[in-house]
Amino acid sequence: MAQELMSLKVATGSNPAKVATSIAKNMQEGRDVETISIGAGAANQALKAVTIARGLTASMGWDLIIRPGFRVQSHQSEPSAIPPIRTHLV
Repeated sequence: MAQELMSLKVATGSNPAKVATSIAKNMQEGRDVETISIGAGAANQALKAVTIARGLTASMGWDLIIRPGFRVQSHQSEPSAIPPIRTHLV
């Protein structure tokens, strides 16, 4: 049975500590988590959040594995100029 996937959108103005808490909570509840960010500032905040979440979940004996990637999505058959960066945590 596939686990539920929680997608968290991260923006340049996102608070990394709050995103990290959400990542850890969702993982404790048995969900896989991915962050979605567009742009360098948002990707930076997402990476900070994942780093903090890794520390939060280490006390539970978990070691987060981060798999960054891109998924090009098209709207009206036009590809996005800036694809979102997706970080899947397992």
